[in-house]
Amino acid sequence: VDIWSGHLPNPIGIAAGFDKNGRVPDVLIRVGFGFAEIGTVTPLPQVGNPKPRVLRLIRDRALINRLGFNNAGHMRVKARLKMRDKDGYMGVNVGANKDAADRTADYVLGIETFYDDANYFMVNISSPNTPGLRDLQAPAALDELLGRVMAKRAELVASGKPQVPIAVKIAPDVAVDDLPAICERLEAHGVDGIAVSNTTLARPSGLDPLFKKEAGGLSGRPLFERSTIMLAKVYQLTGGRIPLIGIGGIESGATALQKIEAGATLIQLYTALVYEGPSLIERIKDHLVDAVDTAGAGSIQELVGRRADDWAAREIRD
Repeated sequence: VDIWSGHLPNPIGIAAGFDKNGRVPDVLIRVGFGFAEIGTVTPLPQVGNPKPRVLRLIRDRALINRLGFNNAGHMRVKARLKMRDKDGYMGVNVGANKDAADRTADYVLGIETFYDDANYFMVNISSPNTPGLRDLQAPAALDELLGRVMAKRAELVASGKPQVPIAVKIAPDVAVDDLPAICERLEAHGVDGIAVSNTTLARPSGLDPLFKKEAGGLSGRPLFERSTIMLAKVYQLTGGRIPLIGIGGIESGATALQKIEAGATLIQLYTALVYEGPSLIERIKDHLVDAVDTAGAGSIQELVGRRADDWAAREIRD
């Protein structure tokens, strides 16, 4: 996959939250991922929310987490990244401290701090576990956030540094009627990618009733349909002009292909590794290679979005 400033050996990435503190990005790539994303990292260290804060919904092949951006903070993660091998494509997912007086300033500082370390940035405004964070997805708030983030990047580029891509991660719980305005603002500010999506606060019918009242973001199999419909709608709204990262419920080669056909140039997974183990990565690759061969395509990129209209026509069911 050719995207932004890099050539990736495959479109499969590890989602943010697995390597919060930048300990193993190069190891993850050697395991077989095409790219790795570390974080979410906030300026100051955070212990996160009280434990227990990760629940396994074994029957549903899902997780609920309410971690709350627990991480070691900019300075410790920065020091660790200076020691990495840098033999693969790595993104840095940046966020805001829970008690920040100016959350936008936290994102700007994240871009500045890790600018020399990141192959791309992911601006995370979609976690459900930091109160008020998702409010930054509103068009007016997006204008301020992205205006200041992009201005910082422009300042760094003017100083002689390369232009590092900046993507934005949105929630699966955004109202469908709000999507056009959000996509319009993202495109107007020239974001380089949109990740769809984070975990959901919805509790679909059929979910194990033992967990329906648990707080936190739901990930895994129950998120697949909702997040894939949202992905396809964003693909339609942006006309394929912005690369999309498909996240949510990928647990097999078939579900990985469906994300790509719905509009994803890249995909990320995490929860399925809990249930399938790392051999899942190679199984997905095999399936994608077969799909390219069957389609008579030159690469997986030729399959991006070919079933977006079908997915976008579906209704999201809670």
